[in-house]
Amino acid sequence: MAAVGDHGSPDSYRSPLASRYASPEMCFVFSDRYKFRTWRQLWLWLAEAEQTLGLPITDEQIQEMKSNLDNIDFKMAAEEEKRLRHDVMAHVHTFGHCCPKAAGIIHLGATSCYVGDNTDLIILRNALDLLLPKLARVISRLADFAKERASLPTLGFTHFQPAQLTTVGKRCCLWIQDLCMDLQNLKRVRDDLRFRGVKGTTGTQASFLQLFEGDDHKVEQLDKMVTDKAGFKRAFIITGQTYTRKVDIEVLSVLASLGASVHKICTDIRLLANLKEMEEPFEKEQIGSSAMPYKRNPMRSERCCSLARHLMTLVMDPLQTASVQWFERTLDDSANRRICLAEAFLTADTILNTLQNISEGLVVYPKVIERRIRQELPFMATENIIMAMVKAGGSRQVQRFLEEEVYPLLKPYESVMKVKAELCL
Repeated sequence: MAAVGDHGSPDSYRSPLASRYASPEMCFVFSDRYKFRTWRQLWLWLAEAEQTLGLPITDEQIQEMKSNLDNIDFKMAAEEEKRLRHDVMAHVHTFGHCCPKAAGIIHLGATSCYVGDNTDLIILRNALDLLLPKLARVISRLADFAKERASLPTLGFTHFQPAQLTTVGKRCCLWIQDLCMDLQNLKRVRDDLRFRGVKGTTGTQASFLQLFEGDDHKVEQLDKMVTDKAGFKRAFIITGQTYTRKVDIEVLSVLASLGASVHKICTDIRLLANLKEMEEPFEKEQIGSSAMPYKRNPMRSERCCSLARHLMTLVMDPLQTASVQWFERTLDDSANRRICLAEAFLTADTILNTLQNISEGLVVYPKVIERRIRQELPFMATENIIMAMVKAGGSRQVQRFLEEEVYPLLKPYESVMKVKAELCL
């Protein structure tokens, strides 16, 4: 058996989403450093607000915490977690180790979800902020392409069978319309995000009421002050121990919908590449196949389709998680959410980066498109013939109904159909 490697080494598994596909900025948002630094920031905001509202916390303690926000001993934290079997308390101890004067007031009155859930909401907000401009850029690039090719006729397909003419630009607008809906939905879920805030172990704020000796006004002020410091306009009024996991469903549903849009777009591009009408960019030294050098495989579009399928399936995780949260909370959400939330955003980030690359280098072959139109032109002319019949007073639906359904039934009775009815007195 090979020697066990360190995490991140070639001897240890690493997620391709982080090591191969997603952007550095998205990977950083879901990194341990960003997560645990945000935990410390939340502990600082809590202490500052508690001090402002009268709890005995000194300026020296606050300054000590500020000075050590980035001084994270990851090795010590890992050892503490192994000993305590509790990730939040491991980091409380690690932060307290480098802030000995402030150690006693770190996490004062809070529960684990104060740092865990609020950090997740901050990460979701910031990750959405990364995706929104990327999606907007893709739409912009495709809009430029649609405008440029607005008048280039091409054969339309329904059921992937030749239909009537459309234009290359018009077809692209179908893609753009779907992505615009995704942009609106991403913006909506981003703007709808609310902070969990300072709620205590079961959402009753009991520990903070005790700290402030029953002064519920101060407890409400504390919640609002920390919410403001975190940059949220609103916090949940009602929570259990966690924010409702319906939020995760909302966010990942929108990302899954984006995945469906991208899969449709890239499938269209792959089909058009097979028809030789359009293809994604193909670099000068790019190799299409190790065995068939003439091939120009649409590998970017194929990657988008592959990852989009993964993105679409991830919404099942928060759906099931939300459905099995007992009462105020159960911990069987935690391990699942560590995986699905990060993977959803890293996957969405990857497909948007790749789709932008595709949309900036789409190649169209007008001569191939023209040749296919000419091949199908005699068949397409039948539509114009039918329309001329309609203008002359006929009905295309009536005509087809008569020819296909009625006249065959009447054929055995052709000899009697010429007989006129005689009126009875």
